[in-house]
Amino acid sequence: MAPDRWLPLYEATCQVAQEIAEKIQERNRYQRNGESSAKLNVIIRSSLQNLREKIDQLKDLLLRAVATHQITQLEGDRRQNLVDDLLTRQKRLQASYKNEGTEPDVSRSSLMTGGVKRGVTNPWLLEESEETRGLGFDDLRQQQRRIIEEQDAGLDALSSIISRQKQMGQEIGNELDEQNECGGSHISSHVTQSTTWELRSN
Repeated sequence: MAPDRWLPLYEATCQVAQEIAEKIQERNRYQRNGESSAKLNVIIRSSLQNLREKIDQLKDLLLRAVATHQITQLEGDRRQNLVDDLLTRQKRLQASYKNEGTEPDVSRSSLMTGGVKRGVTNPWLLEESEETRGLGFDDLRQQQRRIIEEQDAGLDALSSIISRQKQMGQEIGNELDEQNECGGSHISSHVTQSTTWELRSN
């Protein structure tokens, strides 16, 4: 019996997600300190692509395992929940990577004056991003609401895709069951005919 590749791949995928979260925090720290984060952005982008590919592999392996009855339905449901959690985490990481405005460096530089004291950067003094420059409080709230709505729409789309994949897995499993039953009845019929022919010959 072939080894179960799903669990080691799941552990590796979780590790990639953790590393991305740490890199995003490091990127944000660089930006708060006014340092260049271009190199980190490239690494994060590549890691997000790797994460997406690993999650796709997990989904494919899970569908095959359920369809071919390599795992129980209960275990299939448990693993699907783990994949769902990873998909949600991936979406949050993607949003954190793109939405740099969620960090304190979004704040208005015009609200306070002064500089860095005792080596601590005051986030209110840093230059704000292009996306938020010139926006009022209400505009910022609307922008944040729009981002949340887009994320919700993305999660709804993911939920729909997952439901379709579950249904496909069940249909594949049913089709394999039918093929196995048809194959079994064909063999049984062939044996019966051969026995009858031998009896007649005797």
